[in-house]
Amino acid sequence: MTSPLEQKKIRITKPSMVTANRTWDGVVIYRTAAKGWSTDLSDAAIVRTADEARELLAESVADDVGAIGAYIAPVEVKDTGKIEPGNLREQIRSEGLTIDLPVPA
Repeated sequence: MTSPLEQKKIRITKPSMVTANRTWDGVVIYRTAAKGWSTDLSDAAIVRTADEARELLAESVADDVGAIGAYIAPVEVKDTGKIEPGNLREQIRSEGLTIDLPVPA
């Protein structure tokens, strides 16, 4: 993973996508192949090389539509074609917390 400020360090070791949050509500969004954004991970454009990742990230950063902190993250592409988050951080971001938080008394 990398931030837009560290684009020289992009190294892709597995399929990846570009993700960010929307500024007005913090919802997780994914860059699509149609150069838009979607809240559905299955719509994400998948990159497999550092050059593809750099290009998609640059487009995402230049696209001023309320996405903040765009960065590259790994994904798993199943044999069925289903796309899933490639690490725990992205799983939590896409699915939300998986534990119940204590309710204040």
